[in-house]
Amino acid sequence: MNKMPSEESPNSDNELLPEYDFDYQKAKPNRFASRSGKKKLTVVVLDEDVAEVFTTPESVNRMLRVLIETMPQTKGETV
Repeated sequence: MNKMPSEESPNSDNELLPEYDFDYQKAKPNRFASRSGKKKLTVVVLDEDVAEVFTTPESVNRMLRVLIETMPQTKGETV
């Protein structure tokens, strides 16, 4: 069983201990950052009945592009 501290720890004023002092000059770029690519992704949750028909992101995008082409375009109007 863990013991409850009877008084506050000596470093409770939100200061980092010396061993946690981070040297930013030794930092390396995030090696996983390039995986995200330059595409902006938006996540949309589909209802179950729609997800049964559109099982891949490509099928959803293809159908939405067809729908966009059939919509009348008016100046300054967004969907």
